[in-house]
Amino acid sequence: MRYLPLDADDRRAMLARIGAATIDDLFVDVPPAARLSRPVDLPPHAGEIEVERALSALASRNVPAGAAASFLGAGAYRHFIPAAVDHLIQRGEFLTSYTPYQPEISQGTLQYLFEFQTQVALISGMEIANASLYDGASGAAEAAQMARRVTRRAGVVASGGLHPHWRDTVATGLRWSDAALTTAPADPSGTEDLTKLIGADTACVIVQNPTVFGHLRDLSPLARACQANGTLLVVCVPEVASLGVVEPPGAMGADIFVGEGQGLGPGLNFGGPYLGLFATRERFVRQMPGRIAGQTVDVDGRRGWVLTLSTREQHIRREKATSNICTNSGLCALAFTIHMALLGEEGFRRLARLNHAKACRMADRLGAIKGVSLLSDAFFNEVTVRLPVLAAPVVDALARDKVFAGVPASRLYPGEKEMETLLISCASETTTEDDIERLGAALEGTLR
Repeated sequence: MRYLPLDADDRRAMLARIGAATIDDLFVDVPPAARLSRPVDLPPHAGEIEVERALSALASRNVPAGAAASFLGAGAYRHFIPAAVDHLIQRGEFLTSYTPYQPEISQGTLQYLFEFQTQVALISGMEIANASLYDGASGAAEAAQMARRVTRRAGVVASGGLHPHWRDTVATGLRWSDAALTTAPADPSGTEDLTKLIGADTACVIVQNPTVFGHLRDLSPLARACQANGTLLVVCVPEVASLGVVEPPGAMGADIFVGEGQGLGPGLNFGGPYLGLFATRERFVRQMPGRIAGQTVDVDGRRGWVLTLSTREQHIRREKATSNICTNSGLCALAFTIHMALLGEEGFRRLARLNHAKACRMADRLGAIKGVSLLSDAFFNEVTVRLPVLAAPVVDALARDKVFAGVPASRLYPGEKEMETLLISCASETTTEDDIERLGAALEGTLR
């Protein structure tokens, strides 16, 4: 029992010391309805070699995106991650470091966080950024709560183009407050008018650009409507590579930017970890969640770094805390920072242009298939097409031939009839001409 050093006598002595008759007495505060009446359905303990074999067998059933012609997107994006990124973040001083509670001995960590914040502020067009959050979805929830603090209003409006998982995370974050969340209907057409939902008590409007269906929108008119009403505009960008060519949220009048850095940071990794990007206007800095690394000079005039602001309850009086986020995604933020530094400004723009070119090529190929129609001609690297048949069975059929055609909209919107024939497909710089032709030929063969 390698990891269970206590025997029955040890446990009895420990219970006696605290005055508990049985281990069950330790859980009396947990409602009976929330307790399991039987053991968890897991295999019994096994030796290390047996466990490794079992987990390896499970892992072998996965097919990595790089092992197929992959057009998956819808919030998780495959980009080429230079080998230098993985090499550098695995250095011991980075890999094992934690939140810099003692800034004076964490100068390296604070410096790269400062550089990370600078990069996020630049690409988002905002004035100040924090040292990262867990992921984009939880960042959107933090943005809604921040907007309510700033405006002292209860209403939150969520666009129908916001990814359903992000929308649900916002709803979870607001669940135990007095917030009034209004969610617009799903918007596959990209024509919704959110100004009609803005009222006197609306704290913020949360939109996504490009939308979950891939539509690119000029958010300037919505930003002006929000400003006229004293409402904050929150712009979410799950595909951060788009900011290399798309007008940044700050330039369109956004008050809060929320992004997902996974695509240019840690990569796909079968679903995690992710990286939340968060930036805002400087006048809102004291209501921003997370941490901020700042630059200063020491008594000898040498440049140094400090934690300028920390908003969680362990750092300051609990009643003054604006967030209870326990740490930032530091290693993922470092991966993002290294990747962005390797790209540089011109490289970042070139990457974005290449993504868009690949998507145009994919859209042309799909649009040429009989019975297939594109929902929009304004997109970045992701498009939604309408098929003449149900999309989910088509995706399953193509996956068996190692062609990941995309994400059926019905998976994101179960039970909604109009979503059943919609397919969300994404191309990136990793997509080859052969991949696009395989997708087109496979889809034609399935629809024939």
